[in-house]
Amino acid sequence: MELKFRVAARIAKPVHEVFEAVADPAKLSNYFTTGGAKGRLETGATVEWDFHDFPGAFPVYVTEVVKDEKIVLEWQASEGEAHNVEGGEQKDSDYRTKVTMSFKSLDDGRTLVEIAEEGWRENQGALSASYGNCQGWAQMLCALKAWLEHGINLREGMYV
Repeated sequence: MELKFRVAARIAKPVHEVFEAVADPAKLSNYFTTGGAKGRLETGATVEWDFHDFPGAFPVYVTEVVKDEKIVLEWQASEGEAHNVEGGEQKDSDYRTKVTMSFKSLDDGRTLVEIAEEGWRENQGALSASYGNCQGWAQMLCALKAWLEHGINLREGMYV
């Protein structure tokens, strides 16, 4: 069983505006990274994201960016507690998952945003973590839509 997922949303804004709302750290901090984002999402960059509901900023490794089309990043996988594997104990920070964000301009002027994440190990902790990340990315898309279309920050006060 391969642990992966995909979430998607249509946002009533042009593709460039939607792309910039994700790539630009000042904009991302308005609706998603409640503790702030540092660094623009550009190929080869290591940026920092912080969330008030998950204290402590952490690195995000940007592996590929195609302007107005795609952002690919990696970040540390989470499996909860350390767990035993053949050869010893495995920690969360021993591998990364891959997140691919795709942006597609639609004929009606809206933008289709798809976010896929993959690369977890096949165990219960990773399965649980993948569910949590799926929830988080779905919420990110909702927050992106509310912020771009209506100027509302859905995350404000939602988690803490």
